Amino acid sequence: MKVLLVEDSPRLQRSLATALRRAGYAVDVSGEGRDGLWRAESEDYAVLILDLMLPGLDGLSLLERLRAEGRE
Repeated sequence: MKVLLVEDSPRLQRSLATALRRAGYAVDVSGEGRDGLWRAESEDYAVLILDLMLPGLDGLSLLERLRAEGRE
């Protein structure tokens, strides 16, 4: 299963990505909202894990944009 993790804290990003990979997930990571949106629009992910307070574009706005495009 492919997961996109969008988290701006490097320490939390590393911890979560490591745990998810050890659990068998393929994980892509982004540290910024606009980059996370670009990645989510560019590839098919089964799950997105979004921080709400991201630089550039917050996690809730990112989710709203994806939903407006018809993505679930």
